[in-house]
Amino acid sequence: MSETISGGHLVAKALKAEGVEVIYTLCGGHIIDIYDGCVDEGIEVIDVRHEQVAAHAADGYARITGKPGCAVVTAGPGTTDAVTGVANAFRAESPMLLIGGQGALSQHKMGSLQDLPHVDMMAPITKFAATVPGTERVADIVSMAFRECYHGAPGPSFLEIPRDVLDAKVPLEKARIPEAGRYRASTRQAGDPEAIERLADLLAHAEKPAILLGSQVWTCRATDAATDFVRSLNVPAYMNGSGRGTLAPGDPHHFQLSRRYAFTEADLIIIVGTPFDFRMGYGKRLSPTATVVQIDLDYRTVGKNRDIDLGIVGDAGLILSAAAQAASGRIGDAAAKRKAWLEELRTVETQAYEKRLPRQHSDARPIDPYRLVHEINEFLTEDTIYIGDGGDIVTFSGQVVQPKSPGHWMDPGPLGTLGVGTAFAMAAKQARRDKEVLCLFGDGAFSLTGWDFETMVRFDLPFIGVIGNNSSMNQIRYGQAAKYGEDRARVGNTLGDIRYGEFAKLLGGHGEEVRDPSEIRPALERARESGKPSLINVWVDPDVYAPGTMNQTMYK
Repeated sequence: MSETISGGHLVAKALKAEGVEVIYTLCGGHIIDIYDGCVDEGIEVIDVRHEQVAAHAADGYARITGKPGCAVVTAGPGTTDAVTGVANAFRAESPMLLIGGQGALSQHKMGSLQDLPHVDMMAPITKFAATVPGTERVADIVSMAFRECYHGAPGPSFLEIPRDVLDAKVPLEKARIPEAGRYRASTRQAGDPEAIERLADLLAHAEKPAILLGSQVWTCRATDAATDFVRSLNVPAYMNGSGRGTLAPGDPHHFQLSRRYAFTEADLIIIVGTPFDFRMGYGKRLSPTATVVQIDLDYRTVGKNRDIDLGIVGDAGLILSAAAQAASGRIGDAAAKRKAWLEELRTVETQAYEKRLPRQHSDARPIDPYRLVHEINEFLTEDTIYIGDGGDIVTFSGQVVQPKSPGHWMDPGPLGTLGVGTAFAMAAKQARRDKEVLCLFGDGAFSLTGWDFETMVRFDLPFIGVIGNNSSMNQIRYGQAAKYGEDRARVGNTLGDIRYGEFAKLLGGHGEEVRDPSEIRPALERARESGKPSLINVWVDPDVYAPGTMNQTMYK
C-alpha cells in the first residue's frame, strides 16, 4: 500500500519548507490536524487567548526575522477576530500567512458551524486570498500564498482550508509538495540603471541633500548600504518606522528633531521606502522647490499624492549602493562642502533638544510623559528591541526614544492599530531570545489585548512592559476638548484607574506601580532583573499632551 498524508500534515510540510519555525494560534475543531502536522515537523505551536494577537504575532515575527510569519485560526469568529492583525500587516507591508478553518466542502452552503465567506472578506486586505479545493493541492497552494506575499512590496496572504480537505488523506505521490528553495525567485530588483545614473548626478550637484530612511530599509535588510550611502556622500539622514536604528544615536549623520527644517531648506530630498501618506503630510511637508526622489519596492507608491522628479522601483539596498558607487566618481569635493549644511542642521537639532530637556528631567507629579520616555531611552541597550503600542504616550516616545541598533524599533505602522504590543513582544522574544524586549503601552492600548500577558508567562517569554497610565484615551480626549469644549472632553474616552502592576502579579509576572519620577529607573532595573514578563504601571499626567496630539497631525 502506498503511503498517505493528511491535509494538515501537508500544511506543516509547506510551512517547514518556507522556514517557518512557529505558528501562533487559538484552537478550533476545524484546524487541529495542522497542529498534529506541526508536531511531526518540529514547528512550535504558541496558543494565545485572542486571534487578533495570533495575527499580530505573525506580523511581528516577520518583521523581526525577515521570514514570513504564520497564524492559524478556526473558522467564522476565529477568522474575523484575526482581521485586524491582517489589515495591520497589509498597511505595514509585512509578509505573513493567515490560515483559517472552514466547514467541510461536503457541507458547502448548508449552514455549517462557523461558516462565513472568509475569502471575500480577506481579499481587499491581502495580496492573495483563496480556498484550498482539495487535499492533494494543500502544500502547493500554501507555497503559492507565500510566494504572493513577496510580489512587489511584501504583505499578507490568506487561505481557508475546509475541514474535510485538512482531515482527508491522499497518497503521498499524488500530493504536490514544492521543494524548499525551488518555488520562489529572488525579489531583489536593482532599479533602472538610467534612473540610478540620474540620481548620482543629482547627488553630485546637490548642496543641501537630505534622506529619509523608511521601513523598507529594514524590510530589505539594507541598513549597511544606507549607512555607507550617507557616510560616503555626507548626507544627513532621518529615519521613521522600522528604519529607526539604521544609524545609532550619536552618529554624525543621524538627525531626528530637525526634519521639518531640513525638508524646508534642502535642495535634494530622497525618500526611501515611505509612502506620501498622512505621516508625510501626503508629501506637502517637502519643500516645493526641492528636487524630490522616491525609492520604493512598489511601483504604485512612487509619485502617489505628490509629484516627484525621479522615481526608482526596487530594493533599497541595491539602489543606494549603486547610486553611491556611481556618484563617488563624480562628486569631487561636494561631499566635503556639505559640512556647513550638516552643522546648520545640528544647530537646529541641538536647540530643539535643549528646549525640551527640562521636561525630560521634570520631577513633576503626576509624572510628565517626557520624563517617562526619557528614562526609557536612557535605559535601552544595543540589544533592546523597543515596541510602541499606544496613542499619545507613543507620540511622546517617537520624539525621544532612539533605538541603538537596526531592526530594534517596532510600531504598528500606518494603520495605527492599538493592541499590537503584547503580540509583538511575544514574537520578538520568541524569535530572538538573546534580545531584551521593552514595550511602552498606553493604558487603553494594553487593555485591548493584555490578557495575552498570561501567554508570555506560560511560554516563559520575559519582557519589560511599561504602561503610561493616564486613565484616558488621551489622543482622542484632546481632540474632543479642542472641538467641543472641556465640558464634553471626556465623553467616551475615560478609563478606570487600573493598577496594572497588580494585574501582572495576578498572572504570574512581575509588576510595580510608579507614581514618583525618581522611581522609574529603579523599577525598570528590577523588571530587567526579575527575568519575568513585567508590567511597570507609571501614572502620568493626564493633562499633558504630545505636540503631535495637540497639532492633530494624524488628521492633516
